[in-house]
Amino acid sequence: MSVSRAILPALVVRPMTLDDLDEVLDIERASFIAPWTPDLFVAEFGNPRSVKRVVTVGENGPVIGYVIFWIVLDEAHLMNVAVDEAFKRKGAAKLMLQKMIDECAGRGVRYVTLEVRKSNEAAIELYLRFGFKMVGLRKNYYVHEHEDAIMMELEIS
Repeated sequence: MSVSRAILPALVVRPMTLDDLDEVLDIERASFIAPWTPDLFVAEFGNPRSVKRVVTVGENGPVIGYVIFWIVLDEAHLMNVAVDEAFKRKGAAKLMLQKMIDECAGRGVRYVTLEVRKSNEAAIELYLRFGFKMVGLRKNYYVHEHEDAIMMELEIS
C-alpha cells in the first residue's frame, strides 16, 4: 500500500489494548524472523512494569506500529518496536520513540536502554538521532541468526 504523507491523517499514539492484538501480531510477524508469540504479548498485559503503546492512522484508524517498554525504578528498557512496512519512513517510529521518552521523563526515568541488531542500520541511525549512545555489544544475542546486538543507552536529563 502506497500512502503519500500529504494525504496521511495525523498519527495518534495511544495505549495498546487486547483488541489491538491481531493487528500488532500481523506487524510483529512481518517484521521479525523470530517474532513474539501471542502468549508473550498477552503476558505483557499482566506485567505491571510493561508499558504498551500503538500508533494509529487518525483517531480510529488501523494500528500501524507499536512499542513495548518496561519501566523499573529510574530505568526503562525498550523491549519491542515495529512499524508496518507500508508506513515505514512516515514518522511513526519517531513519534512512538518521542512519546516513550516523554513518558519516561514524566515518570522520573533517568536512562533508557535497548538492544538492536548490528545489521539494522536504519534503527541504529534513528536511535542515534534521538541521542542514544552505543555502550556495548551482546555477542550472538539473536540466536536464530547468530547475530550480535548493539547495546544503546539514552540518559534523560
